[in-house]
Amino acid sequence: MTAATSAPAGGATAVRRSKKRKSPSSLSWRDRVEITALSAPAVIMFLTFVILPVIMAAYYGFFKWKGFGVPTNFVGFENYRTILTDPEFHNVLRHNAIVVFGSLALQGPFALLLALLLNKKMRGQSVIRVLIFIPYVISEVIAGTAWGLILQTDGAMNGLLRKLGLGALANDWISDPKTALTILLFILTWKYAGFAVIIFLAGMQGIPEELTEAAKVDGASYWQIQRKITIPLLGPTMRMWGFLSIIGSLQLFDLVYIIWGQYISSTAGTSTMATYMVVNGRMSGNYGYGNAVAVVLFLISLVIALTYQRFVLRRDTEGALTGSSR
Repeated sequence: MTAATSAPAGGATAVRRSKKRKSPSSLSWRDRVEITALSAPAVIMFLTFVILPVIMAAYYGFFKWKGFGVPTNFVGFENYRTILTDPEFHNVLRHNAIVVFGSLALQGPFALLLALLLNKKMRGQSVIRVLIFIPYVISEVIAGTAWGLILQTDGAMNGLLRKLGLGALANDWISDPKTALTILLFILTWKYAGFAVIIFLAGMQGIPEELTEAAKVDGASYWQIQRKITIPLLGPTMRMWGFLSIIGSLQLFDLVYIIWGQYISSTAGTSTMATYMVVNGRMSGNYGYGNAVAVVLFLISLVIALTYQRFVLRRDTEGALTGSSR
């Protein structure tokens, strides 16, 4: 009898709450002023530091400009045509694509496995979490410089191999096109897997313990629980991490530029769209071309981000955006 009467009461409460929600057209002038005053600083910052630079980059991309003075040498879409027909830009697109898919394929499973293991109660769990997260908080400059010294021809890696009697395996790890891109993926996994582990662990904290307890009572093993309960419920967190990983891979610059430099990255096969932009724009004194590359990079990232949100993140954000109470 109590259960029967509580359901209608709960339904009535939900109806009353939904009726209290104000539609945008029913807001009073005071509410509108408050919303405008609170959102204005964020809107101004966004327009000033995001939209305006994109517009200015698009404007300068129509000129052959050396970076100072008023641009006067208007070349129209010539910079953009050069970008789309340049074989070197095609190569950096391929490198970025490899980094995107390689980062997802390596960092995702590795971080998920570590997160599943660290989600269990074990001795020294907090210390292990800190050690895994340390590479992520290390500055890219420090990390890039350290790996550059380790992997150079007379660096620590080759020195260790020679001391172990494996001198035949010594290689010019950075400059060799056969190994450079693999080395880059390894460094990216070492650097950013800790970030994915922390995100996955945070997502696991939101999984109700009642589900895992019920599965244990039914006789499910630890890995059966992870495969049937934890991983499926971790889906939204994994998809959001995938979005961040893709955008970061498309804009990869600092580690490549620090380890491989502005010239060797193209010959070693590790150059990216960002390094291409700097080398062919700022370093070549052609800021107009560099701005055009920046616009192309922005458009590629925007299209991929919108596509990912439309087809991958849609079911995760649909309820939050519509405010549906299901």
